[in-house]
Amino acid sequence: MFRRVTIFFIILLTSCNIFQPKTSTIRIKGSDTMLGLVEMLSREYMRLHPNVAIYVDGGGSKNGIASLTSKEIDIAMVSRLLTPDEIAMFAAENQSIGISYLIAKDAISIYIHPDNPVKDFTIDRLRKIFTCRINNWKELGGFDHIINLFIRNPNSGTYYYFQQIVLNGESFCSAASSESNTNKLVGKIAKDKYAIGFGGIGFDDGVEHAKVNGVEPTEENIRKDLYPLSRYLYFITLKQPEGAVKNFIDWVLSHYAQSLIKQSRYVPIWNITY
Repeated sequence: MFRRVTIFFIILLTSCNIFQPKTSTIRIKGSDTMLGLVEMLSREYMRLHPNVAIYVDGGGSKNGIASLTSKEIDIAMVSRLLTPDEIAMFAAENQSIGISYLIAKDAISIYIHPDNPVKDFTIDRLRKIFTCRINNWKELGGFDHIINLFIRNPNSGTYYYFQQIVLNGESFCSAASSESNTNKLVGKIAKDKYAIGFGGIGFDDGVEHAKVNGVEPTEENIRKDLYPLSRYLYFITLKQPEGAVKNFIDWVLSHYAQSLIKQSRYVPIWNITY
């Protein structure tokens, strides 16, 4: 009898976190590039702080910014800088231009199939490929086959960044297939040796990351800005955060959380060594 009571007591103690009431709620939305990363960080934070509930949703940087402006969420995940129109919208709606926090560094990686012999692209060639000025791999020394283009949807911060930095504001080729998130885009390229696309450095399931201007998208090259398509990932709040939101952001910037970011194949803000 004593043994049964002891076992029940141990189970009760180890299960108490499950039933502990949530006293704080944090709502986060935005960049699909950041979605998996922030979901992972949120799970770990909730494990360490069982009284906090964090809800994370994607939909793209643009939708995250819109939801923050309308005060539906506490934190927007954004993979680019705010546009002047978005800053003006913040100011008009909330008398604030928002507060940005750098939580990690990333890069726009060029995804190709591992069997593709073309492994290096200049920015100029990428511009020509994604605006249909180059449409056959043969022109690049590869297969004699049409280039199959995959891009993100217009709500994506990655879409906006690539359009502004690589295409110089030009429109994407009308023949490109738009994917709602990076996982789907990577999945398509992993099955198509004639395909090319772009997205965050943390996605590599079945695809190869090509060089750009002869530089590989490695952590060191991204940290030192040697890779030409390096960028930061942001948390944005409407005002100076307080309480649970501040504590979560502070934790994300801690050495421990930044080491988790490094393990997730993104580049931490701090130089994490083991």
